[in-house]
Amino acid sequence: MHLTMPSFDQTQILVVGDVILDRYWHGSTSRISPEAPVPVFKVGQEDDRPGGAGNVSLNIAALGAGASLIGVVGDDSAGLSLSSRLAAAGINAELQVSEGKPTVTKLRVISRHQQLIRMDFEDEFEPSDSSDFLAKATVLMPKVNALVLSDYAKGSLHDCQALIALARRHKVPVLIDPKGRDFSRYRGADVLTPNLQELEEIVGPCRSEQELVRKSTALMEQLDIGALLITRGEQGMSLLRPGKPELHLPARAREVYDVTGAGDTVIAVLAAAVAAGQSLPQAMALANLAAGLVVAKLGTATVSAPELRRALFQEAGVERGVVTEEQLLLVLEDAQSRGERIVFTNGCFDIIHAGHVGYLEEARKLGDRLIVAVNDDDSIRRLKGEGRPINPIERRMAVLAGLESVDWVVSFGDDTPERLLTLIRPDVLAKGGDYEKDQVVGAEIIKAQGGEVHTLRFFDSCSTSGIVNKIRGG
Repeated sequence: MHLTMPSFDQTQILVVGDVILDRYWHGSTSRISPEAPVPVFKVGQEDDRPGGAGNVSLNIAALGAGASLIGVVGDDSAGLSLSSRLAAAGINAELQVSEGKPTVTKLRVISRHQQLIRMDFEDEFEPSDSSDFLAKATVLMPKVNALVLSDYAKGSLHDCQALIALARRHKVPVLIDPKGRDFSRYRGADVLTPNLQELEEIVGPCRSEQELVRKSTALMEQLDIGALLITRGEQGMSLLRPGKPELHLPARAREVYDVTGAGDTVIAVLAAAVAAGQSLPQAMALANLAAGLVVAKLGTATVSAPELRRALFQEAGVERGVVTEEQLLLVLEDAQSRGERIVFTNGCFDIIHAGHVGYLEEARKLGDRLIVAVNDDDSIRRLKGEGRPINPIERRMAVLAGLESVDWVVSFGDDTPERLLTLIRPDVLAKGGDYEKDQVVGAEIIKAQGGEVHTLRFFDSCSTSGIVNKIRGG
């Protein structure tokens, strides 16, 4: 499956559901209490993070998509903390304040990166606490590309059917992270994302893959559900759709550190990708990559667009090595967003010799990343005449990509690299020492862009043409 990074910044997503404050107390436990056989916890750092539907919104915003949130908070300091953090993340939060209920808060006490205890502060919300949800959603729905219902069984989502019907009237896809034993309240949704345990609470134990598919298909047909994306922990994910073959993806986590909020990341990335026009299998694969990243983080966390983009590059094998021009522009966007200094050099590199290796090592020292642009076979024939190149473009690029100093190798068919330089906009243009600065092709382009031009030391007696002539003379 070919994956691309969607244009998340062109999407708007509405999240409705249970907003939670995830509160963390970090500290030390160095002794046992004299009052009881329990550790004494000394509070150090305190950290508040939006959880539940709030964390779904944060994940959407971290991808660069527009996020709006409808939820309920209490008239308390926890509600104020949630509101301020959501606003700081650029989320349009329409929070209804409950006069009689507290903000749902989960307090986790952590020492040496291990949870000691979790304390929950909550009272289930009544329908009156979310009475403004439909009116708020009606105003926002014409502007959004997807609706996410984030259900944590706290009572905020008492009328899912009204929200689903509203979205359908506007032809907006509905994705739901479900809870509880009654999935009929989600009838008509486009996608449900239960974990395996949640699904089995509805359909019963699934002792084989065949039974899982059979029971899931029956559930989808019964409730007019478009698809089930089942998260299965270390077994990965399964996408089931009526009348289509099931799709299974393995878990991508290299190290599982904390699964808190992983489901929020999954539905956030899934919804954002669908809203950006990705197919459901493609969106699932992106969500699977993101889940593997987020479980390696402590506590409620998000996956940013650059992190997901880097994971895609690793998947495609373009973190370094031979790339197409299109791939190069994508990886450069990520590198430049991290402030990396880009060095560019170009040449024929027909027979790689010690002079090439030496000057490429020198060029790499001028920045963080080195791009080597290589003349293709036709352009070399125009420059050097018939009989050249000795080695075809594929072999030349493969050898260059194997050098430790080289990050990316790209070919070009123009007589000069000027078009590439205008596209790439490197920080440094480097050439071998057999050129003077005013002889370097593209130097004026780089200087006009605020970049630098460097000529590197000349390695004596190293020349491809000299090697070729020597061989032919012999």
